[in-house]
Amino acid sequence: MAAQLIDEDPERAHQHALAASRRAGRVAVVRESVAITAYAMGDFALALRELRTYRRISGSDDQIALIVDSERGMGRPDRALEEARSVDRSALPTPTRVALAIAMSGARLDRGELELALGELEIPELNPDLAFEWSPALFDARATVLEDLGRTDEAAFWRERAEVASAALGHGDDDEMIIEDAYEDLPDDPQSGDPQSGDPQTDDDAAPAVPAGDSAVDDSVVEEQRAEADPAGPAVLASEDAEDAERAE
Repeated sequence: MAAQLIDEDPERAHQHALAASRRAGRVAVVRESVAITAYAMGDFALALRELRTYRRISGSDDQIALIVDSERGMGRPDRALEEARSVDRSALPTPTRVALAIAMSGARLDRGELELALGELEIPELNPDLAFEWSPALFDARATVLEDLGRTDEAAFWRERAEVASAALGHGDDDEMIIEDAYEDLPDDPQSGDPQSGDPQTDDDAAPAVPAGDSAVDDSVVEEQRAEADPAGPAVLASEDAEDAERAE
């Protein structure tokens, strides 16, 4: 429930997370949920406390970017940068490493260090021709720093790349999926091979078996579902042929 409500009603989501914490306060994901919902409400002190508890229970640094951002929310960019430097970034999963770079860039902006803020975003994942799950936020962060530096043309380019990446990844696409029944009415002619007529179809005539409950989905929907199942897979934004795309990956 916390996950379902956090975007539309963070306060209610937080109440669900607290209810879970009262029942299972020693479970890492529960404390993580309390932290994330507290952060969404702007309660950065509580978010920090819960994030540190989560890290202690789980032994994981995968929420380090949220810790850094919570320190920023407390008005402590110096502490934020110290927290960021306390972890081995090379050991972090790629989405976490990118999120940390964005958070560190924000801390640099808080300190008025614009060039250093831009430098924090100079990471291998900054590829304008490929869209991964982290790309829109990374491109947007770079555009923001470039705007602060007065480099408006470059900022416009990265802002446009962020929009293209978001569209390529299907962010904000709330279109309803339409699923059509794959089964067709069987003919009444007993000579047609109707299974109900007692004259079974031969192997040559048999239609592909469809398990009960399955349905046909448009190929584009299938590809979209495959992309969602593999968030690390990029969407190619540039007009490249398949071989070039493979080299880019």
